[in-house]
Amino acid sequence: MCDTIVVTPEASQDGVMLFGKNSDRQPNEAHYVTVIPAADYPQGSEVKCTYRSIPQVRHTYAVLLAKPFWMWGAEMGANEHGVVIGNEAVFTKVPQEKEPALTGMDMLRLALERAESALEAVQLITELLEQYGQGGNCGYLKQLYYHNSYLIADPRQAWVLETAGVYWAAKQVHGVYTISNRLSLGSEWDLASPSLVSYAVEKGWCKRPVDFDFSRCYSEPVYTYFAEGYQRSCRTRDHLHPHSGKVTVANLMAALRDHGDEPFYPDRGITGPTVCAHASIGPIRSDQTTGSMVSHLHPQHPSHWVTGTAAPCTSLYLPAWLDTGLHYLGPQPTGTFDAGTLFWRHELLHRATLENYPAHLPLFSSERDAIESSFTTGALALAHLPAANRLEFAARCYEQAETARADWLERVESTAKPVKRGWLHRRAWDRINKKAQLVYLKSQ
Repeated sequence: MCDTIVVTPEASQDGVMLFGKNSDRQPNEAHYVTVIPAADYPQGSEVKCTYRSIPQVRHTYAVLLAKPFWMWGAEMGANEHGVVIGNEAVFTKVPQEKEPALTGMDMLRLALERAESALEAVQLITELLEQYGQGGNCGYLKQLYYHNSYLIADPRQAWVLETAGVYWAAKQVHGVYTISNRLSLGSEWDLASPSLVSYAVEKGWCKRPVDFDFSRCYSEPVYTYFAEGYQRSCRTRDHLHPHSGKVTVANLMAALRDHGDEPFYPDRGITGPTVCAHASIGPIRSDQTTGSMVSHLHPQHPSHWVTGTAAPCTSLYLPAWLDTGLHYLGPQPTGTFDAGTLFWRHELLHRATLENYPAHLPLFSSERDAIESSFTTGALALAHLPAANRLEFAARCYEQAETARADWLERVESTAKPVKRGWLHRRAWDRINKKAQLVYLKSQ
């Protein structure tokens, strides 16, 4: 379950397009942020995606990808032309293709590597969809099949693109627009697959074309209901609407940290995934936010911030630019604990904090906000400077974040003892930690 946000220039404080997304995956499905340079390929080359190969183009653009470590594609990312894309799992009445095909994450990366604008990315994804279809297992340690929706933006335009099998609809959006794990488009769109309406009438999902509503006709009701995408998209939208006309990067980061009504207890409830998601028991809360990204799409010098780590409520958003690279973030993680990787070092803090979340988070949340504010304002102030200046700043931010994380972990482990959590929740996390080969509390 994920959440994606776009704020078009008329709704932001400085008239710049803003974008943000949380990637929700399985707890041990380590998140990895990387930059892939632009490249040229011989005619007739092929590119191997997650499950299948397709013809490669002669030139691919440089991309920043935030992705599950094992996938070729990505859940969110940006390219050198300032195009950003985030995807969402959606559940529809169209049967899901279980044979290996292009995944939604593959299409996202392919569009970033090949598109110079948001509209071009919409056209490219729909062409791929119609030519190759979408499908294949998108789960890490479980079988998971779904269709995809996307928020796609560049410095000037933002589009929502929603799919059901090979059928799709797209609409240019304005102001604050949010998507989650549901189809959001109804009877209005700007572009659509030719048989979108006739197929629904043929299947009996609506009686006449005049009655057609994309979300109502194509949504699979059970998975869509329990995913609670409507509730979460309302939370992020309602979080930002009071700031309309003056939305900032910091506002998006705060929205992506939302837990609903406070105080928040991660071990309570088997339904109701929050925007900043934390895993617990059962199939509905088996995932959590494993990484987050926010972008400021200035036409000349776009900037991005990534956590590279789980749970934005326990993380710092670190500045990132495509032309500086991200080597300071360290090596790619895997599904088992490795203290040499950013994701797993942070998990020591994240999972320790979950032992008594209401007592542990306040030990460092104010300091988190202050440090992050310096990262955000500093990155925006330096965005127009040469890459060397920005790389030096980003590396300093990373080192400061590492020092803070170690200090916060020591506070959490030494200040407040774990409380007794629900037995099923505790058992679920015992299994998760065992699979990750992770023992994270000194008391253990």
